[in-house]
Amino acid sequence: MSGDSSLTQPPSHPDTASCIIEAMNNMRLLNLLSLLLSLNLSFSTCLAVEPVKVESKEVTILSLDRTKIKQGEFFQALIKNANKPPRIWFNSKEFPSYEIICSPKTYRVLIPVENMTNPGKYSILAKLDSWEQKIPVEVTDNGKGVSKITLSPDKADLYPTEKELNYVGRNLHITSPTKLWRSKFIYPSKADRSSPFGVKRSYNGGPVDSYHKGLDFAGEMGSPVYAPADARVLLTGYEKDGFVVHGNTIILDHGQSVTSIYMHLSKIDVKEGQPVKQGDKIGEVGHTGVSTGPHLHWGVYLSGVSTEPELFVKQEVL
Repeated sequence: MSGDSSLTQPPSHPDTASCIIEAMNNMRLLNLLSLLLSLNLSFSTCLAVEPVKVESKEVTILSLDRTKIKQGEFFQALIKNANKPPRIWFNSKEFPSYEIICSPKTYRVLIPVENMTNPGKYSILAKLDSWEQKIPVEVTDNGKGVSKITLSPDKADLYPTEKELNYVGRNLHITSPTKLWRSKFIYPSKADRSSPFGVKRSYNGGPVDSYHKGLDFAGEMGSPVYAPADARVLLTGYEKDGFVVHGNTIILDHGQSVTSIYMHLSKIDVKEGQPVKQGDKIGEVGHTGVSTGPHLHWGVYLSGVSTEPELFVKQEVL
């Protein structure tokens, strides 16, 4: 019998070993899926790739409350994202910066514009390591006139003593680090305001070479003088001890380069180093020193520069 070999061989089939391996793989995959489902996980969760975290660099920024200002007023500057105190300048003078306690890495600077600054274009410059930023600003005339003052013969020839100048100047430039005031200031006297800040002055027909560095109150002799904000008493000076121009004087430190002065008092009720709260009685109105009559002279200084006291009463100072 002639044999056809094709009749005696089994029909062709896929490779048996490959089928077994594929079946085993499928079984493993099914088991894995069952396990994931029992754990309430999705297949995509296991395959998800952890995102790469890219930290964005914080940019230091200088901002101002305004860019146009009158003589005798002050800028409030903020520097954000600063890892240490930045340096800041206006009109070639540097002013200290202080970190805001409730806003870490944010610094506040109060920048006074001295009353005799020429009107015109200026800039405020801030620097921190390799970063710096400059903002153009404009100073305008405060529009206040000239006051011609006549002093009696016993007052006209009085000049401040060296002790008076040194004590007052040094204490008005104090830069203690802690902010003591907590809100808007109040007026230190309930009397009517008589002579405003910033008025240029001529004494007994002399040249106009000075200006009024505070706000006057036409209080009666012996009327109370109050602390306008929380502070520490820096100085108590007496006419009998050489304060011949300022008269009996108190200087308060409100912290962070803000100081205030009270002149011509008839009585001083506080001692140096004493803490005072807003509204505490610190003295009484008088007529000591160079004065045309009973009144209180109140001045507020930033880094030793006299500024408009009304601004501390009418607006929040950071």
